[in-house]
Amino acid sequence: MNRQSFSTMWRTLVTAGSLLLLSACATGPTVRSDQAPDANLANYQTFGFMTELATDRGGYTSLVTQHLKAAVTAEMTARGYRFSEESPQLLVNFNSNVEQRTDIRTTTSAALAPYSYYHYRRGFYSPFPYYQKEVETVRYKIGTVNIDVVDAARKQLVWEGVAEGVLKRQDLEEPRQAMAQVVANIFDKFPQPRR
Repeated sequence: MNRQSFSTMWRTLVTAGSLLLLSACATGPTVRSDQAPDANLANYQTFGFMTELATDRGGYTSLVTQHLKAAVTAEMTARGYRFSEESPQLLVNFNSNVEQRTDIRTTTSAALAPYSYYHYRRGFYSPFPYYQKEVETVRYKIGTVNIDVVDAARKQLVWEGVAEGVLKRQDLEEPRQAMAQVVANIFDKFPQPRR
């Protein structure tokens, strides 16, 4: 095997490994949640949304807000809460962010120097290899969604859920479905109200 074909094979293996690693990360977001120690979510029956949601900027309701509102409403009503625009007991706020990240990965591979002193052995028997470093740059997008549930009367956060994960191309092409799925993942951590 000559140096060029070995190097090409090695790059292919490294690239395939990187794609497998990214696809493994992209299977689902990392979700975490926290709850106020004195909060009993069974004490609440109604929910609404903050007047100014964190996903709205510029004085209008964004598509992100519309998608998140629909998904949160579905999850809250499925848990027995009723939507109310007038004096809701719980207020929901949310935020989302997408940022570009870059990883630089270095691998070491064995290779033959094409014109080294031992080049004359090439093709007949294997000399000892020398080692070279190959650097690969991987760029990807990380998405984060936060959902806050606030006691409206006390103006106190009673529960929060956060999801963070690598965004797939499909997530960017179909944001409504992607947001509905991530909100469902976050609400999997929502505590069952003690009634």
